[in-house]
Amino acid sequence: MLALSFIAPDARAAAPSDVIHDAIDLLTEGLDVRREEFASDKDVLYSFIDGILLSRFDRRFAASAVLTKHWRTATDEQKARFVEAFYITLVHRYADGLLEFDTDRIEIMPYKGNARKRTTEVKTRVRLDDGTRIPVHYTLVNREDKWRMFDVKIEGVSYVINYRKELDAEIRASSLEKVIQRLETDAGITSNE
Repeated sequence: MLALSFIAPDARAAAPSDVIHDAIDLLTEGLDVRREEFASDKDVLYSFIDGILLSRFDRRFAASAVLTKHWRTATDEQKARFVEAFYITLVHRYADGLLEFDTDRIEIMPYKGNARKRTTEVKTRVRLDDGTRIPVHYTLVNREDKWRMFDVKIEGVSYVINYRKELDAEIRASSLEKVIQRLETDAGITSNE
């Protein structure tokens, strides 16, 4: 379910809710035709997700929101490496969940936010196997006249805040550089050194 949250739709969408509608359409089309291929080849699945997500998810904004104070003290090189490693780690972590997910279970609520603000929220509900409907809210930021997703809250729990707490503790126990190196390893990024 969280995997769906990272499939942000066409960044040129006029309204924030269009971003979510478009993402679900793209995801549904791909899964309907290629689910078996994705299940047998993770690299193809990652490429599919990346093709939808890369230009539609504000990687830098999300990364800075996760690192907060550590972002301010990071070098430009560390910021760039963190953005890349964090993004790839997210794609890999949530890709498998997509294969089991039925997009017909998503109900996009009528948009009631203020699209003139810098950030806004689009609310959806996802129906579980037992019929329970849980809230999944997407937070989008408008930068350069494009709406892009940067956070998702599932039942009120923000992935940005979760990662912020997790990585802050890890950075305090070691260092930002060591955390970046771990994420690069997790993401399969080889060092250029």
